[in-house]
Amino acid sequence: MSDSYDNAPLAARMTEHVPHAHALGMTLISVGEGRGSMRVEWREDLVGDPDTGVIASGVVTALIDHTCGLAINAAFATPAPIATLDLRIDYLRPAAPRAGVTCEAFGYKTTRSIGFVRAEAWDVDRGDLIATAQAAFMLNPRG
Repeated sequence: MSDSYDNAPLAARMTEHVPHAHALGMTLISVGEGRGSMRVEWREDLVGDPDTGVIASGVVTALIDHTCGLAINAAFATPAPIATLDLRIDYLRPAAPRAGVTCEAFGYKTTRSIGFVRAEAWDVDRGDLIATAQAAFMLNPRG
């Protein structure tokens, strides 16, 4: 992990300038060295099954992937383009009906070309997780 930097431009880029993040309404909760936390509020158009009112699992997947990307980029003084190489998500249960989802991720190891991240997602109670994830990202050269 590297020297710290001003997280504001990274935070704005990850929430406002990435089209799918913007469309899903992802909001930044926090970002720090090698860490990030984001949230998606419940909206009717994000529901997977109208009978249950539960947010779609694809929205949860996108939130986890995006939050992991935020965390790995926050591990470096100079953010750069990255690509998800591997994303394993273990779904523990569906989200609660009509509840948003929060995700927190942290980068625990970087090599010259790969960053490794772990994440957790929850709805109402952080102690009752919806999903856990493990991811690997390709790191592009940084200045």
